[in-house]
Amino acid sequence: MQTRNKVLDDISQLMTNAMGVAQGAKTEAETAMSSLVDRWLADRDFVTREEFDAVRAMAQKAREENEALKTRLDALEAK
Repeated sequence: MQTRNKVLDDISQLMTNAMGVAQGAKTEAETAMSSLVDRWLADRDFVTREEFDAVRAMAQKAREENEALKTRLDALEAK
């Protein structure tokens, strides 16, 4: 029969608890850093990727419409 050493059990429990605390601190630090970065970006008036893509699509459509109108104008001037 094997007897359990009380000191080793205590050290094992202490290490388990320390790992739990470290994991909690890591999660809290990540959340705080993410919040800080979000606030910093919001203060700089950066646009989101979705906003950028929407404006880019609008600009592309405007360029296409300008080309169509230029072609139409050239055809009318040629008459």
